[in-house]
Amino acid sequence: MRSLFTPSYCLMLAANFLMFFGFWMLVPVLPFYLAETFAAEGTFIGIILSCYTVSALCIRPFSGYLIDMFARKPLYVIAYAIFTVIFLGYHLSTSIVLFTMFRIVHGLAFGTTSVGGNTIVIDILPTERRGEGLGYFGLTNNFAMSIGPMIGLFLHNAVSFDVIFMLAFAASAIGLVCALLVKTPPKPKNKRDPLSLDRFILKKGLPAGLTLLLLSIPYGMTTNYVAIYAESIGVTYNTGLFFSCMAIGLAISRIFSGRMVDRGMLTRLIAWGMHGVLVCFALLAACRYIAMWNTTLCSVIFFTIAGGLGVGFGTMFPAYNTLFVNLAPNSKRGTATSTYLTSWDVGIGIGMLLGGYISEVSSLSYGYMLGAMLTLASLIYYNKVATPHFMRNKLR
Repeated sequence: MRSLFTPSYCLMLAANFLMFFGFWMLVPVLPFYLAETFAAEGTFIGIILSCYTVSALCIRPFSGYLIDMFARKPLYVIAYAIFTVIFLGYHLSTSIVLFTMFRIVHGLAFGTTSVGGNTIVIDILPTERRGEGLGYFGLTNNFAMSIGPMIGLFLHNAVSFDVIFMLAFAASAIGLVCALLVKTPPKPKNKRDPLSLDRFILKKGLPAGLTLLLLSIPYGMTTNYVAIYAESIGVTYNTGLFFSCMAIGLAISRIFSGRMVDRGMLTRLIAWGMHGVLVCFALLAACRYIAMWNTTLCSVIFFTIAGGLGVGFGTMFPAYNTLFVNLAPNSKRGTATSTYLTSWDVGIGIGMLLGGYISEVSSLSYGYMLGAMLTLASLIYYNKVATPHFMRNKLR
């Protein structure tokens, strides 16, 4: 069996971690920044923040096509460099319009970088250990998520926003150096097929993409507004711990889920993860009422839910990634990765908008109850439609 942890793979792990660390450091801070600096309100904050995801969504199908057609590493490095420089743009923003423009460009760069990085890792990994390798690669996101938001919230109370932006820039710049040092295998020349929808979106992946989209809507509401929800229900502990508990759950589950994917348990892992996430979102919605009775118990349940969400999503992520890749020929790995990430981004963007609106007009507990219902709908559709479709159309 070929070695998994080659120098290039380790450099990709470092580059991915540092990119997401810079991103996650700002996730819980930006709503405060927009409110304190530009006096923005809930729904408007949601719209501005979602520009990042919408722009990433718009570029993904094209970046997948370009990464399939041309050399992958140059595109990846250029996009990574733009992603890094935009942190300085936030630092220099003098108006909310300028901030929004930087936010859009940041999303475009992220959309290209994430597709490129994921596809390069698939090229580097031994086929027989792909699920395991993708699991560890995704684990770098989780480590970034475990410490990024907590550090961001800590810095928000200790230093200026400009310092936070500069630290995010420094982390991403080091990641860019790691990306430059990666050695990629020669990319076989692909036949220049006539342009069609399937060159930009993997049509065979659409049923699974719909289930992933439904799951990512409540995930988007959670990652962007859980701190506001915690404050509203009286959870007094540092809500950065929520992200840490979630990341621990993600890390633990990814360690074994990737190996289970390689052993042929792909579809079962996704179903198991959906069941766990369904319970967690229902409990998160119930925290509002539990807090009225006992705030200490509510806090315990609140952080336990974070770990449960981590385990549920961590179980599904490597399996979903492999599912999309297994539906595509090698010449369309970039398109498969783009479709996988696009499905996720659409839901995240919807979740940001819904979370901002719901937090302004009502309690986020209703948003998380809606999230539980969306997860149930995703589970039913996955079992009835997406899984049979995958079994009929998989290539490996």
